[in-house]
Amino acid sequence: MDAVLGVVAQAREAVLARPLLAIALTNAGTACIGFVVYARSQGGVLKVIKRTLFVAAVGTLKTVASGVVSAEQEKIRKKTRDHFLGSIKGERYRVLPTKGMAKDKLIKFMQEESAKETQWRDSKVSGMVYHDGSDVHDVIVESFRAFLTSNPLHPGVFPAVRKMEAEVVQMCVELFHGSEEACGTMTSGGTESNMMAIKAYRDWARATKGITDGEVIKGASAHASFDKACEFLGLRCIEVPVDPVTFQIDVKAVQRAVTANTIAIVGSAVSFSQGVMDDIPALADIALKRGCGLHVDNCLGSLLLPFLPAAGYPVRPFDFRVPGVTSLSADTHKYGYAPKGSSVIMYANNTLRTYQYSVYPDWMGSIYATPGVAGSRPGALIAATWGVMMYLGKEGYTSWATRIMQVVKEIEAGVEAIPELIIQGSPASSVVCFSTTPQSNLSIFNVSDALAKRGWELSLMQYPAGMHICVTQIHTHGDAATRLLQDLRAAIEHVRSAKPGEFKDGVGSIYGMAEQIPDRSMVNDIAVGYLDTLYTA
Repeated sequence: MDAVLGVVAQAREAVLARPLLAIALTNAGTACIGFVVYARSQGGVLKVIKRTLFVAAVGTLKTVASGVVSAEQEKIRKKTRDHFLGSIKGERYRVLPTKGMAKDKLIKFMQEESAKETQWRDSKVSGMVYHDGSDVHDVIVESFRAFLTSNPLHPGVFPAVRKMEAEVVQMCVELFHGSEEACGTMTSGGTESNMMAIKAYRDWARATKGITDGEVIKGASAHASFDKACEFLGLRCIEVPVDPVTFQIDVKAVQRAVTANTIAIVGSAVSFSQGVMDDIPALADIALKRGCGLHVDNCLGSLLLPFLPAAGYPVRPFDFRVPGVTSLSADTHKYGYAPKGSSVIMYANNTLRTYQYSVYPDWMGSIYATPGVAGSRPGALIAATWGVMMYLGKEGYTSWATRIMQVVKEIEAGVEAIPELIIQGSPASSVVCFSTTPQSNLSIFNVSDALAKRGWELSLMQYPAGMHICVTQIHTHGDAATRLLQDLRAAIEHVRSAKPGEFKDGVGSIYGMAEQIPDRSMVNDIAVGYLDTLYTA
């Protein structure tokens, strides 16, 4: 004890003798601690140092050789423009015609243009189109025809659509085992559903806890719509890592990330990239103990997950049966087989839902209140969603789930049998994600380009590099799984025997390059150029 007191006394004398040095050392120590804490939130100290040095180097390069950098960026933009604009032939319309096109000619033109889009009809895409046409297509078309002019903003004028929307929500609540208090609204898609949930948590935390600097915790695998929601809503998005083998969110990292400002935790059921399900019960336990919300993003799981048990495929608990789950999103325009622009956001109780609403009682134009982002909404979309759900029923959804999972298992087994490929994670529903093995010395991005030469357009992933197929109803007809596996093997052989530089101009090369760039602002520039290209008439 005397020795300890002696050391303290010596330290005190040193501080009194050189106070400025002591202050400097204290500030330096505090800065180091702050840097380490920040670096951990950004993926680690080495990653931050590497990125900082890269940014500094690129900044110098941009200053010294700005013309070269701009030229390379323009090459990428031109490649993107050629990719999209080169596939469209015929006259382009940049000015509204003085005289309108005849109806018969216009309809014929649209039918001919649509007929050219054969890739999805050949089952050579991932996701995108979830139903297989047939009778469901007819139900959607006739629903649009009947309710084309309807708008749920005016329920007195369009009472049938109001009733349909309420019933779609309630049917979904029942499918996901909500209590009598559970409720929700329809939205335009998964992004709006997730954004509305985060908006509800923000306003709830502000009103009940006084939190003005809210934080949302999500895994690296959670959908980018949560980053967008936090950006739009002025919240801090805290990203935690996923397990490198299972690709599930790191539950211990979530526990460490929770603070007094945490308003919600996000769990995926299932994740977009690898199609795996997070440990929802474990996340719910954290949410209950820390008094924050737990949002389950089931946009991709959609109306497929609820019917997997009846189809013979067990599903771990993920919905309102799990105490602590306070909201859940489900895209009815995916495995609900409704047309695009249809999703549902559900809450465990109405109290939380009210914080989603936007109400402006003092507007000159009368009292203005909407459940989500939009004011006017297409009632035809609601009617078509209701129509498809009523047409298929539980038996129809179970039958379609069975067919989809049979194809999933066939593809999963086929990929596992290819020595050059390895599956990422454990597929929980319709997504099979895979990459090339380290031993193969092959780039999955080059394999993707070789596959594209055979007519396929699957989805590319990064961090880690990968490629996935999201199986839908269009893959359950014919021999889609067999053709994919055959073409995968051929693509691998193509890449293995390719001449040097053969794939340097492919779409995959852009992904491969982008993944390796630490300065994400450069990747941002590439993405902005891509978006600009989409609006080139």
